[in-house]
Amino acid sequence: MNRILVSIGSNIDRRKHIASGVEALREAFGEVALSPIYETPAEGFEGDDFFNLVAGFDSDLSPEALNQRFKAIEAAHGRERLDEKFAPRTLDIDLLLYGDEIIDAGGVQTPRDEILRYAFVLQPLADLVPDGVYPGREETFAALWRAELDSGRMKPGRRVSIDLGT
Repeated sequence: MNRILVSIGSNIDRRKHIASGVEALREAFGEVALSPIYETPAEGFEGDDFFNLVAGFDSDLSPEALNQRFKAIEAAHGRERLDEKFAPRTLDIDLLLYGDEIIDAGGVQTPRDEILRYAFVLQPLADLVPDGVYPGREETFAALWRAELDSGRMKPGRRVSIDLGT
């Protein structure tokens, strides 16, 4: 079994899609650990703010099979895959980490480079697994987040509360 960490985001009917997306992950994978949820501005396009969080669970599926499962969950939530990378989303689930493996094959990249680029990924990741280490580096996610805050390169999102059950 591998520890899987995914980012989850929505900026269309956010509460509904985040809650039902988390429920779909629980149905598929069992126990799912969740970070706090943050509201952050849209990145790369003009649009409504996003709700973002990170979820962790164990799975023996391959990275490719996981991505297919995530795409199916997104599609069930009305996600339309457009050519535009940055666009409004009902639900977006991205594989961030597959254990401590470094993968760049078959359309899968872990660790996902967005971890080091966007506060909406790094902040909840540092909350969920502060002592986790970025594969191939020495820094923990908490240390990476502190460094980004201290440098001013990233700004924290606003924490929001949504009942996602237990």
